[in-house]
Amino acid sequence: MEFLSKKYLFTPGPVSVPPKVLLAQAQPIIHHRLPEFSEILKEIRENLKYLFQTKKEVYFFASSGTGAMESAIVNLFSPEDKVIVVSGGKFGERWVELAKTYNLKPIVIEVPWGRAVRVEDVEKALKENSDAKGVLIQACETSTGVKHPIKEIAEITKDKEAVLVVDAISALGVYKLPMDEWGLDVVITGSQKALSLPPGLSFIAFSDKALSLAEKSKLPKYYFDLKREKKAYEKNTTPFTPAVSLLVGLRENLKRIREIGLERMFKHYKALSLACRKAVKALGLEIFSEIPSESLTVIKAPAGLKVGEFLSYLRNKLGIIFAGGQAQLKGKIFRITHMGDQSPFDLLVAISAMEIALNKFGYPAPIGEGLKSAQEILYEYIKENF
Repeated sequence: MEFLSKKYLFTPGPVSVPPKVLLAQAQPIIHHRLPEFSEILKEIRENLKYLFQTKKEVYFFASSGTGAMESAIVNLFSPEDKVIVVSGGKFGERWVELAKTYNLKPIVIEVPWGRAVRVEDVEKALKENSDAKGVLIQACETSTGVKHPIKEIAEITKDKEAVLVVDAISALGVYKLPMDEWGLDVVITGSQKALSLPPGLSFIAFSDKALSLAEKSKLPKYYFDLKREKKAYEKNTTPFTPAVSLLVGLRENLKRIREIGLERMFKHYKALSLACRKAVKALGLEIFSEIPSESLTVIKAPAGLKVGEFLSYLRNKLGIIFAGGQAQLKGKIFRITHMGDQSPFDLLVAISAMEIALNKFGYPAPIGEGLKSAQEILYEYIKENF
């Protein structure tokens, strides 16, 4: 048994789950067709609208976030439809793969990994492809930590035929992303990010504009069929067996989110991300993301650092679990989340461990400098809010 056996999860999904939520999920299972469960669903549906900042219904599936992405594709489009896709990371690539799988015609805006899409590039693509039915984008590209300009893009799409489909899986609940106010047509999220739940639930909401387009969709659909979901929701039930224990946990965490309030949550994530970025810079390291999201901090690996061994040491010896890079970024970056059940003091643990591990692997990080820089930000946050 390792002496340092306590584990701290700092990956951008799954994230750490509050003990109260874990305990709720450990309660005896209830049957999903009983009135007791319908009452739980009723509460969940109302609180999801608060999270999404919408008056529209929010649907959920027993799947990872990719399931809701697929639901958006099959419910909105028909074969040969053009869709404009922003591809600036692993999950932008997923939109392209889904579009091709369903015989759509993706018009891809290639964005260098680590950069945010330029609004004028989206505007140009829409002008050149006026028959495009949708714009598919991430709010936060989790693989690079980049925050895309969703509000500005929504200003362009609101008067166009194309619907704006936003993968907000690692954004919703972290920073401002009001669906109705900004005119976002489809918003998607997953349970294992800011919702602070285990993986296994995905969520999707449609604007009136998107619902109108869905009426014309000719793509095949079964499990992810919006019409089937709507029909069941009218009876306050689900068309198929839902993930009962996860939904009981969701009910608990949505109550927690309402008690805290979205604005307070946004302040929390902003403080953590600012503190982490300041610590990284104090250690002489670089942030990878051009426009960093509050959801996570993505750090360029210093020259010579064997990232795999560095992350393994943190994980297996110190109990600190960061994430590495994906695809072309493997071995070039490492990622620290700020989502989930994370306090300012958890972040200080992560920074302290990072300083130690960097020195262990030959990078001369000045011990305590990252911590001091982070504490300066967190001190102001705590002083003002607690």
